[in-house]
Amino acid sequence: MDLREIWENKEKYLQQEIVLNGWVRSRRPQKEFGFIDFSDGTCFKHLQIVYDNQMPNFEEVSKILVGSAISVKGTLVKSEGGNQDIEVKASEITLLGACPEDYPIQPKKHTREFLREEAYLRPRTNLFQAVFRVRSIAAFAIHKYFQENGYVYFHAPLITASDCEGAGEMFQVTTLPIDKIKGTPDYKQDFFGKMTNLTVSGQLEAETFAMAYKKTYTFGPTFRAENSNTKTHAAEFWMIEPEIAFCDLEGDMDIMEDMLKYIVKYTLDNCPDEINFFDSFVEKGLKAKLEKLVQSKFTRIDHEEAITLLKKAPVKFEFTPEYGEDIAKEHEKYLTEYYDGPVFIKNWPKDIKAFYMKQNPDGKTVAAVDLEVPGAGELMGGSQREEDYDKLLKRMQELNMDSASLDWYLNLRKYGTCVHSGFGMGFERLLIYLTGVENIRDVIPYPRTPGNCEY
Repeated sequence: MDLREIWENKEKYLQQEIVLNGWVRSRRPQKEFGFIDFSDGTCFKHLQIVYDNQMPNFEEVSKILVGSAISVKGTLVKSEGGNQDIEVKASEITLLGACPEDYPIQPKKHTREFLREEAYLRPRTNLFQAVFRVRSIAAFAIHKYFQENGYVYFHAPLITASDCEGAGEMFQVTTLPIDKIKGTPDYKQDFFGKMTNLTVSGQLEAETFAMAYKKTYTFGPTFRAENSNTKTHAAEFWMIEPEIAFCDLEGDMDIMEDMLKYIVKYTLDNCPDEINFFDSFVEKGLKAKLEKLVQSKFTRIDHEEAITLLKKAPVKFEFTPEYGEDIAKEHEKYLTEYYDGPVFIKNWPKDIKAFYMKQNPDGKTVAAVDLEVPGAGELMGGSQREEDYDKLLKRMQELNMDSASLDWYLNLRKYGTCVHSGFGMGFERLLIYLTGVENIRDVIPYPRTPGNCEY
């Protein structure tokens, strides 16, 4: 039996004898009786274990330390104290795995920086119990949404010879003896016979499946060799990338909005204790923010319209908004506050967006979109993909890209092409939004950042 079953059916098990296996989170041994705060990880709630000196091994149980694994046999009763509804009056407590006094996770407040140093133990704290359960539930919600809507789950390759974003910030994969190479490596002698890297995106490959299945999505790890130490950047992170055939930019935004609302609502419905914890101890008003998003109608404005609005704003920005340029965090914040909800910014300047985006008739913009949400800024980015072979090839040439290495991608435009769109969402950015925990290092189990690759 486990705590999840107990808490979901507590009336059923009152006055019943139960057996539980789990860990000591805290303890209060006294002369004739004692209390153990017990958790087994199956739900966010703990359960108080009460024992007394009628137990044959009372002295031994009183010496069990925090972190130890125990087995408890006893009767579930209504609690006489005011801090909990129910508790277990133990008849037997067996030590299964002892924990020493120098166990790092003691029942006191630890800084998040300290817990990153002990990342293999931090899931045992309340904060990270909540964070990583939300991560699990949100991941399931993503799959559930797409599977219920007829998408095919596509496993994008992690090793690739193409650079989707054209940024060049990729981790190289090689079996060449790099410590012995002088000059330019001969990649024909490498494992794959060419230069290869860890993927920055599964989008290009996913488009091939969209042209066969109509609707597909990827959900997996991606990598960026970007030497950035901000709260929102990591070298390894997870991405959700749907691709949809016969779908234009407006349809793309419909799906982005519908998917996000579904995931947020599913998380609210299935992690109530965790959300309440975050609302109380991490970000005040988090629950109301998430509930409001589910009920919101997302605004849609052109990039040019957004810049005009920002230029007329009765506030002084640190960075002056300019036509033809990207927008800053402070601009994102103003726009979501102005519209009192999420905002789609669409039809971006061509020169600051990726090569594969649909070129608009004006010759200056592309059918791209970013979703800005209150309190987090950019959460998703997408576009209608360029389906015209000649336009796509010309754009690649303008950017001095190696079109020969992407001939297969160009060929999609020759073999039964159609209007198609897609978008990407960083999973960790979503988790930051869902939990209020603002650092990406605290929403991924073992963060990979510059100078850090522990565990």
